[in-house]
Amino acid sequence: MESRTGLGSAPSTLPYYVAFSQLLGLTVVAMTGAWLGLYRGGIAWESTLQFNVHPLCMVIGLIFLQGDALLVYRVFRKEAKHTTKVLHGLLHVFAFIISLVGLVAVFDYHRKMGYADLYSLHSWCGILVFVLYFVQWLVGFSFFLFPGASFSLRSRYRPQHIFFGAAVFLLSVGTALLGLKEALLFKLGTKYSTFEPEGILANVLGLLLACFGVAVLYILAQAEWKRPPQAEEQALSMDFKTLTEGDSPGSQ
Repeated sequence: MESRTGLGSAPSTLPYYVAFSQLLGLTVVAMTGAWLGLYRGGIAWESTLQFNVHPLCMVIGLIFLQGDALLVYRVFRKEAKHTTKVLHGLLHVFAFIISLVGLVAVFDYHRKMGYADLYSLHSWCGILVFVLYFVQWLVGFSFFLFPGASFSLRSRYRPQHIFFGAAVFLLSVGTALLGLKEALLFKLGTKYSTFEPEGILANVLGLLLACFGVAVLYILAQAEWKRPPQAEEQALSMDFKTLTEGDSPGSQ
């Protein structure tokens, strides 16, 4: 009886959790812009401010948009599966392109300034996250949007796709926190321990980044909030399985 009540009440509470996550995400993006504008001089491509393109693009792409892409199947519960799938893929494409701009910005800045590349833990984690994100999207496209994959192959890979999607998102948040701490130490040095205003603002930003990550993962972890399959989707899935593998629907 309790489980029925929980299942019935879940859809009514889900929008509040999603709205809270979006408030956190937009606040993170706005606060990142405020931090760069107030304490780092803003952003520009052809100047020493080019570096600032990197954190802004990474927060927008690999944090906010990636998190929203993961929530698509929770938010659009009654829309056609193909429409939801395309939106999920497009958000990941936008996130990849924006984060790619951020990656190019930091490498180009280092080249112009004569700085070394890929020596810090943040940079190693960042490259790992970016490669994993690209591979995750490429494999997901091949399995779920490209028509060649069989029904059984999609079914077997789906749990791995969900797990690695959440794992890459978690790694993205952790890498952003590493980068934020690194940027503060580079500029503030020992003054970081004296509660400089920039340090306090960046610390709050770090907490909000962590909270956004937790909010997204919490929504994803609720099994009763998963997108329910529509009746026509179940019928199409069974027909597709019968056509591609020769299985009889009645034999399952």
